[in-house]
Amino acid sequence: MKTIHLVFNAHLDPIWLWPWHAGLDAALATCRSACDRLDAHPDLTFARGEAWVYEQIERVDPALFERICGFVKAGRWAIVGGWYIQPDCNLPSDFAMRKQIALGKAYFEKRFGQFPEVAYNVDSFGHAAGLPALMREAGQSYYVMMRPGEGEMTLPARVFRWRGVAGGPEVTTFRIARAYLSNTPEGIRPNIEACLTDLPEGIDHTMCMLGVGDHGGGPTEAQIAWLGEHWDDFPDCKLEFSTPARFFEAIKGQARNLPLVTGELQHHAVGCYTVYRPVKVGLRRGEHLCHQAEVALQGDPKPEPQAGESLRAAWKQVVFHQFHDTLGGTCVPSAYEQVNAQLGQARAAADEIIHYALRRRMNDLPDDRMQRIVLYNPSDHPYEGYTELEPWLDRRRWQPGWRLLDEKGRKVPFQRIASEAVVDDMCRLLVRVRVEPGAMRVLRIDDTCDEAAAPEPTLDGTFDSISNGELTVHLGQRRMRLENWDLALPRLDVLQDLTDTWSHGVDRYPDVPLTTVGWSQPSLVECGPVMAGLVQTAFFGQSWAMAQWRVYKGERYVDLRLRVHWADQHKVLKLVLPLDSVTGRRDGVLGAAIPRALDGAERPLRDWTMLWRQDDRSLAVVSPDVFAMDATPHRARFTLLRSPRMAHHDPCRRSDPRDRYADQGEHEFRFRFYGRRELRIDYLDEQALMLQRPLVMADLTRGMPAEVRG
Repeated sequence: MKTIHLVFNAHLDPIWLWPWHAGLDAALATCRSACDRLDAHPDLTFARGEAWVYEQIERVDPALFERICGFVKAGRWAIVGGWYIQPDCNLPSDFAMRKQIALGKAYFEKRFGQFPEVAYNVDSFGHAAGLPALMREAGQSYYVMMRPGEGEMTLPARVFRWRGVAGGPEVTTFRIARAYLSNTPEGIRPNIEACLTDLPEGIDHTMCMLGVGDHGGGPTEAQIAWLGEHWDDFPDCKLEFSTPARFFEAIKGQARNLPLVTGELQHHAVGCYTVYRPVKVGLRRGEHLCHQAEVALQGDPKPEPQAGESLRAAWKQVVFHQFHDTLGGTCVPSAYEQVNAQLGQARAAADEIIHYALRRRMNDLPDDRMQRIVLYNPSDHPYEGYTELEPWLDRRRWQPGWRLLDEKGRKVPFQRIASEAVVDDMCRLLVRVRVEPGAMRVLRIDDTCDEAAAPEPTLDGTFDSISNGELTVHLGQRRMRLENWDLALPRLDVLQDLTDTWSHGVDRYPDVPLTTVGWSQPSLVECGPVMAGLVQTAFFGQSWAMAQWRVYKGERYVDLRLRVHWADQHKVLKLVLPLDSVTGRRDGVLGAAIPRALDGAERPLRDWTMLWRQDDRSLAVVSPDVFAMDATPHRARFTLLRSPRMAHHDPCRRSDPRDRYADQGEHEFRFRFYGRRELRIDYLDEQALMLQRPLVMADLTRGMPAEVRG
């Protein structure tokens, strides 16, 4: 006899083919309807997750919230998941995913005195290897998911033990059969039949998800009536209204005998790793800014009373927009106008906290007759590397004899580079500094020297090559020499992409490009004591690109800054790095670093990839602005941009000249290439963090003579 746990739920997309306030209306209507069904049918149960939904109901309809609380106390309304929203489970940063879980946990413990042991992400487009550790860290031992489905990833059973990495924590996981909803009564039978398949030996319980979903709804009278008429239609099966927690409790004794799955759970909707880049870049920047604001608030000597609540509100906006359709890039264009505005609001709030905290800390610095540049590292990791500064000199031009001094009066090497503003009296400086976590450094501008010091030797640079002695970029030969790698420079390939927004039905993009981008003659734009840089431009299709290559004194990487103005449609743009017989690969992913096959499949990426050959030579690419890649033994391809129609879901074949295409406009990418025998994962993580958490700068003129001070 098999027991089928019937779980009435209502998958709710707060943003998708509608804006967030339409999702709010759906949340209110769904929960009212669910309460009505529970009132009318005393044996019925209902499952609902996401703290955001409960927060909205509590804010808008307190009477409805009280009805829900009553059903929770009665054990008929199950709180599942417990996170703030059902997020994308590939693209958020690990610390921001912790915040996603922590905000949900804090809400449910405060309002209901409980936090579910069952995590629940039934529509997310794949699940990163770092998730089991994060769930167990939060006190969750069970997981309900659905994607990838049976046709996308073979699993040993419907119920299994899942570890993200070998030897790591595990969670007992249930993969939903067929669908997490049944919009019509006719959909119930196939859902019940499907949930009985692929059960491991000895497991006599399974779950079947029922209820109207996508835009909410929950159980309907028609579905309940159908079940009443067909309750005994399934031989050797016992049906009962239930919850995910009851299901997992029923199989708890057999958990040790379940098959073990190790690694990430992929693929579903590989196009969502990269489509609609503005929300991905904006959210990633918001994650890091909010984290930096937390560090700044802790070090603020006199924080403003509202700062903590302002930061909490900013974090809520960030984790809300981790929602899988929002971050996955599949929403309608009009919805993204509000999403981008809300993420901008969150970033602005975090930025204010950082800058006000810094200036209050600067009050403790003594007066000084020299103008000072204060550098602040609001991070829990050290910053050690080059940073660009643009001090305000009150329209005085930087003179050849001026120097930068550190706190002990020692000279700090620097190089003047092109300023952002196209005017003559602005000055931008490139310096190398180390700033400890949460600390400040002070540089002083010594303008008392009338005569210029003897010029320091510059790095090597010609019209088409640059070198710092150890590393070389030769654009004429299209080669790059790292410490123990000599390889061809990456190229830009344009691929045809006729898939929909999600890239349904594929796990990779074409091998053969439509176009390989041809570059103009290079130009040496900078060559000084600490940095040399070359620039090239390219025009292809309706688009153009600019590549700036840099090498730095004392650094062990080659820098590529790429700017693309993208105007093509139904295309994919990839940065392709040719390789020579690579035998292994490890990628950064959410919360982990995992080995992956060199099979050419598209996979989500977090910050970096490392590749190696049989002779133990390692090559790493740090790319914090790239969210997916594919690799074979002979090339690595970083997915930069896609341009399908927005919110286009196959099999719709409508063609309308008013359709909007994704990612049109200007985009910037940063790459760093490392090649040596020993490359540590923590080192690559630190390099990526420094790119994503740049130093904060402030001018300080207090103590300067009045005739000089601006």
